[in-house]
Amino acid sequence: MRNILIIGAGRSASSLIQYLLNKSEQENLHITIGDLSAELAEKKVKGHQHARAIAFDIFNEAQRHEEIERADIVISMLPAHLHYEVAKDCILFKKHMVTASYISPALQELDDVVKGNNLVFMNEVGLDPGIDHMSAMKIIDEIRDKGGKVVLFESFCGGLVAPESDNNLWNYKFTWNPRNVVLAGQGGTAKFIQEGNYKYIPYNKLFRRTEFMHVEGYGRFEGYANRDSLKYRSVYGLDDVLTLYRGTLRRVGFSKSWNMFVTLGMTDDTYVMENSEKMSYREFTNSFLPYHPTDSVELKLRHILKIDQDDIQWDKLLELDLFNPNKIVGLRNATPAQILEKILSDKWTLSPEDKDMIVMYHKVGYELNGEKKQIDATMVCIGDDQTYTAMAKTVGLPVAIAALKILNGEITTPGVQMPVSREVYLPILKELEAFNVVFNEKHVPYMGYNPQNVAS
Repeated sequence: MRNILIIGAGRSASSLIQYLLNKSEQENLHITIGDLSAELAEKKVKGHQHARAIAFDIFNEAQRHEEIERADIVISMLPAHLHYEVAKDCILFKKHMVTASYISPALQELDDVVKGNNLVFMNEVGLDPGIDHMSAMKIIDEIRDKGGKVVLFESFCGGLVAPESDNNLWNYKFTWNPRNVVLAGQGGTAKFIQEGNYKYIPYNKLFRRTEFMHVEGYGRFEGYANRDSLKYRSVYGLDDVLTLYRGTLRRVGFSKSWNMFVTLGMTDDTYVMENSEKMSYREFTNSFLPYHPTDSVELKLRHILKIDQDDIQWDKLLELDLFNPNKIVGLRNATPAQILEKILSDKWTLSPEDKDMIVMYHKVGYELNGEKKQIDATMVCIGDDQTYTAMAKTVGLPVAIAALKILNGEITTPGVQMPVSREVYLPILKELEAFNVVFNEKHVPYMGYNPQNVAS
């Protein structure tokens, strides 16, 4: 019996755990699922004969050592900053490790030791990062195999609400961590390269600089720039590419509306608001507006944002109950961002019958035999229900597949790495197709960068 330890049984782990449970008989697996909440772990195990659920405290060194030593491979679904402790123990006991998180500088520093112990530490093998890397590298490598040179690479990904569950004016609901949505784009200027020119977008302009695209069967979307599009330039072998842009997808109109919160200051997470626990939603909104002896909160806000009463932006604000004097924040010592998250969660939480949707879009322009060509690749995944969401499937399944292939000796190259080699991405992408995670590639006329943003 081969032992797999999964640390963390949160929302992203449901499809991961189910995949390995389904494979346990055939692959001779015993799976231990550890979580701070034993109840949550038990819920994911469902009494399966080849699994056990345990209460697991990552800071309990004795327990951590015991469980990692017992395992043949460790899957860490913890928050990214906690992977390092797991990684050190995996080195100590010579165990392979898999995560869906970005590689931290501290983890990267372990690369030589990991290689010296002939271990595979596979990271960034979820959705974004993960499927984005693998699907992009497949296209890029195929172009290079034909003798082509990539001159443009754009990649977008978004967690959205499925069309059948899209029933609010924002065309959006929380399908993942709401806090990350509220804080998106903060903490640094977005940077990318466009037609050979380095470009920078500060946070206060981020949501007014969008690119538009169409996904067949699903309509139009918009994308805003991720914080650092250049970090994967060398990883993808695109050091001399003319355009490199990575972004987040939303339905058209979302970014313009979200910018109202940015303009008002509601997404700020750097200070605590006085008396936030007893503050009404209306008082919260009024806190960001100038005092006036007679004008209402509504009138002041429309004036500040320069929107009219018949503007769809106004209707979107009304839909969120921002002017309700009877709804209380109820959060002690809360920042504006935390209060906004609470208000949005009232309206944007998925209902039990709702389904989520993942959309990924790559645009790859290249030169071959003196001609410029372009491939557009799209992937749309719809969730099954509130447990096996599209997000859980696209994050968890590639993690599970990678772990099993490492365990079976199909992925052997050692080191702290991400899934950008053929040894890794080809078999994982192939198996994902059985779960309807499929990229549709289409050759289209080369357009260069989006014409709306092409001026230097």
